[in-house]
Amino acid sequence: MLICKKADIAHNRRAGTLNPDEITRVVTVMQNPSSFKIPDWFLNRKKDIVTGKTSHLVSNAWEQKGREDIERLKKMKCHRGLRHMWGLRVRGQHTKTTGRRGRTVGVSKKK
Repeated sequence: MLICKKADIAHNRRAGTLNPDEITRVVTVMQNPSSFKIPDWFLNRKKDIVTGKTSHLVSNAWEQKGREDIERLKKMKCHRGLRHMWGLRVRGQHTKTTGRRGRTVGVSKKK
């Protein structure tokens, strides 16, 4: 809704009904949010490790930065990186009984 507000488009419009001029306005707001006074807490890349800047990434750039971050963690061999390497849960979830991915555990049935 904030992007629609900054691009002067009604927020209840469907994406298929936008004309090319309105689409370009939405794209410019998404690619350069700081020039439209969108607050930093609203952006998806806060204080980048390499550049130190806050930015908003869209589409493939966002996915690429995520992969780079995971590879950086693996290279540093920190706890999160090691969990990523081993294919285990990273964010502190319990793994004793959940997430066994198809391995059968328990007592086998007698025939």
